[in-house]
Amino acid sequence: MKKDLISAIAEMNEQEALKMAALMLENVTDPHEVLNAATEAMALIGERYDHGEYFLPELLLAGEIMKQIGELVKPKLAGAAVKRKPLGIVVIGTVSGDIHDIGKDVVSFILEVNNFEVHNLGVDVPASKFVEKIKEVNAQIVGMSGLLTPAFDQMKKTVDAIKEAGLREKVKIMIGGAVMSDEVAKYSGADAYGKDATSAFKLAKSWIGGK
Repeated sequence: MKKDLISAIAEMNEQEALKMAALMLENVTDPHEVLNAATEAMALIGERYDHGEYFLPELLLAGEIMKQIGELVKPKLAGAAVKRKPLGIVVIGTVSGDIHDIGKDVVSFILEVNNFEVHNLGVDVPASKFVEKIKEVNAQIVGMSGLLTPAFDQMKKTVDAIKEAGLREKVKIMIGGAVMSDEVAKYSGADAYGKDATSAFKLAKSWIGGK
């Protein structure tokens, strides 16, 4: 069923994708599995975009499908969340020059329902805004998202700006996005690459637990 959901999203079959997601949740599937399937589908969509098979309209439709799936999953995840002191404070955003928020919003959602305080800066976020927000909320974790290869250099620029502001030792930085990798994390100066929303959550939790 997971493969069917991935296929439905990647092929932009909105109704089928929502139907499959609902069926998986009704059958007591771990809600994280639904989100993981959606994340895998987003990776496929990102590849097709890079190869010129998909364009902005497809990305926008994919984002809408993801938001609707998120609404289906939210009650399942939120039901297990307990209101308590936040585990940690996260600043997250899509770097300057990139307007894709699909994966970023999924990661934000996962962190929020797992009791992290998340400050989502949106898309096309300049390095200075990351720095400003880190200072404002005393963030412990920074998440940078990008779907296109030009984001590599912007991520490096953002990490450099965080260093110049004297904040690098105070935060852990993760990157994510369809074209990202461990190599890009090293290039940019980030601490790690989160391949999907669940991985990002596990990274965040391990970093907070280690403090």
